[in-house]
Amino acid sequence: MKSVVRLMIKPALSGATPVAVQRRWINAIGLTLLGPKDARYSEQRIAGVPVLRILAGTQAPQRVVLYLHGGAFVMGGFASHRKLAASIAQAAQAEVWLPDYRLAPEHPHPAALQDALAVYAHLLEQGHDARSISIAGDSAGGGLSLSLAVAIRDAGLPQPAALCLLSPWVDLGQNGSTIASHARRDPMLSLSWLKASSAHYRGTCAVDDPACSPLFARLDNLPPVLIQVGSEEILLDDAQRLHRALQEAGQVSELQCYDGLWHVFQLHSRILKEADQAIGAIASFLKKRS
Repeated sequence: MKSVVRLMIKPALSGATPVAVQRRWINAIGLTLLGPKDARYSEQRIAGVPVLRILAGTQAPQRVVLYLHGGAFVMGGFASHRKLAASIAQAAQAEVWLPDYRLAPEHPHPAALQDALAVYAHLLEQGHDARSISIAGDSAGGGLSLSLAVAIRDAGLPQPAALCLLSPWVDLGQNGSTIASHARRDPMLSLSWLKASSAHYRGTCAVDDPACSPLFARLDNLPPVLIQVGSEEILLDDAQRLHRALQEAGQVSELQCYDGLWHVFQLHSRILKEADQAIGAIASFLKKRS
């Protein structure tokens, strides 16, 4: 599987590859992924944002998960992430909402954050108790999930029960030590792609602006956080630095590092046993908190 990722995905994720090509490729890859056979999908529109409501399993959902997809803020959406979101829905007995938030470069920051905040506020307005809502996301969506929690706090809205961040990209300046040390080991990500995507997304924001790089935000008074990361990815140090920063801010933070695995390996649930184990750990964390 690692070889497949290196051969089929990494070449497309390059700063030299047009964004339109990246989008078509990642959506095609999404068709090859596996998810629950009984998953049910319904597309809706919330505050102008297209959202996919996902249910899986026969039991009534016990909680709500707002899931923010990855894709370096320039790609990703229903096609690429619906099966991962459905796997989480099934394992966590959750109703998952997957927003198709606006993407860069057409819509740079703060468009994605505005869309995510609008969907969260709508869930509250519809009567969902914040204590039953968790926010999760992978890669750029992991960073966006953290930015959303900060925005929720600063807006005085009720905080969600928990955050689950899968291989979160939280430093858009690429300052982590593993950016260089893991460049050859990482079968999926490249520095050139991160740099190009960061420039597309940030707009006029500096790379260390907390609004775009939430590692540098004030991290107090946030929900408990679960961070999952693979040992082989160049964003490993983003996860490690975030975990330390959360602890220093007095937050509850749990870091799970999966040996030999790569960026957002959870996408390969039902193929990799480690992906199934990681999703099981996410479900356990959510059930304890919401």
